[in-house]
Amino acid sequence: MTIIDSGRQEKAQEYAKINRRLWLVSTLLGGLYALVWLISGWSTGLQSWLIAQSTLFANPWFLLPAYLLVFGGIYSLITLPLDYYTGYVLPKRFDQSNQRFKEWIIDQLKGLAISVPIALLMVELLYLALRSLPHTWWLWATGGLVLFNVLVANLAPILIMPIFNKFVPLEEEHAGLADRLIKLADKAKTKVKGVFKYDMSKRTKAANAGLTGIGNTRRIVLGDTLIAEFTPDEIETILAHELGHHVHNDIPLLMTIGALLNLVGMYLASLGLDWAATTFGFNGPADIAGLPAFMLVIGLFSLVLMPLSGAFSRWRESMADAYALEVTGNAKAFETALIRLANQNLGEINPERWVVWLFHSHPPLGERIAKAKNWK
Repeated sequence: MTIIDSGRQEKAQEYAKINRRLWLVSTLLGGLYALVWLISGWSTGLQSWLIAQSTLFANPWFLLPAYLLVFGGIYSLITLPLDYYTGYVLPKRFDQSNQRFKEWIIDQLKGLAISVPIALLMVELLYLALRSLPHTWWLWATGGLVLFNVLVANLAPILIMPIFNKFVPLEEEHAGLADRLIKLADKAKTKVKGVFKYDMSKRTKAANAGLTGIGNTRRIVLGDTLIAEFTPDEIETILAHELGHHVHNDIPLLMTIGALLNLVGMYLASLGLDWAATTFGFNGPADIAGLPAFMLVIGLFSLVLMPLSGAFSRWRESMADAYALEVTGNAKAFETALIRLANQNLGEINPERWVVWLFHSHPPLGERIAKAKNWK
C-alpha cells in the first residue's frame, strides 16, 4: 500500500522552508547589487574606466561585453557561495543528490558555456535596438524574445538537453510501456518522435517525466528514477497529465500570454531607462551604464507578476490533472503516483496558503491527491 511518509514530510517542510529563505536572500542580493551600482555611480565609472583603457571600447559592440564581464563577473563571485550551498550542499544534506562535487562543477561550467554566449548575444541585440530605434525598441525586443523562446523550445531537446543528460530510446524491457505512452499521445492527437529514458539518477534521487520540444522535436522523456520506482499505470497517469497541457493548448496559450507580459515589461523598462538617463545623467536609454536600471525594472515587474502567474498556472495544472483522470480512468494510479512523487521528491503535501499563493505553479499535492481520491 502506498502511503504518505510522515518522516519524509517533515523533511520536505524543512527543505522547502530553507529553499524559500535562500530564494529571498538571492532576490534581495540581486536587487541590492543592481541598486548599488546604479546610485553609487559605479556603473558610469566602470564605463568611463573601460573607455579610458582602450579606444576599442569607444565602440558599443566591444564596450558591452567588457562591461558585462566586470559587472556580471563580480556578481557571480559574490553569489558563488550561495549557488554552491543551494545547488550542492543542501540537496546532499537532504539526501536528494547523487552528484559528486566534480560533477557539480562540470555542470556549472557547461551551463556557463551555454548561457554566457546566448546572454551576450541577446544583450547586444537589445542595445542595438535601443541605439537604432530609441522610441520603439521595446516592441522589437519583445518580438525577438518571442522568436528566441520558440527556437529554444524547438531545439532544446536535440541541442541543449543532451549536453547534460544521455537520452536513449526505451529498451525492449519496457517496450510495453512505450507502446502505452505512444497510444496515449495518439489519443491526445499529438505526434511524438518516441519515448526516451534519460539518466536523471546521475544527479538526483527525484523522479520526473514530461513532453519536450515542439513540432518535429516533440518527444516523451522519462527519468530512469521514475521507471525504476513507479508502476506502468502510475507512469501512464503522469504522462497523461503532461498531455493534458497539449489537449488544452497550454503551450501556445502560455507563449501568447508570455509575449503580452514581456511587452508590458519591456515598455516599463523603457520608462525606467528614460527616468534613469535623466536622473543619473546617462547618455540616453542606450547608455550601457543604465543596465542596472533595466534589471531592476524587469526584476520588480517579475516579482509583482508572481502571484498572478502562479494562480494562472495552478488553474491550468488542475485542468491537466482532470484530463489525466478522465483519459486513463485510473484515479487510484494517479493518486499513488502523486504520493510517490511527494515521498521521493520531498514535495510538501499541505504547504501554507501564502506559500501556495506566492510560490506554487501547481495546486498543493494534498489537494491533487484528494482530487484523485474523490474522482468519480
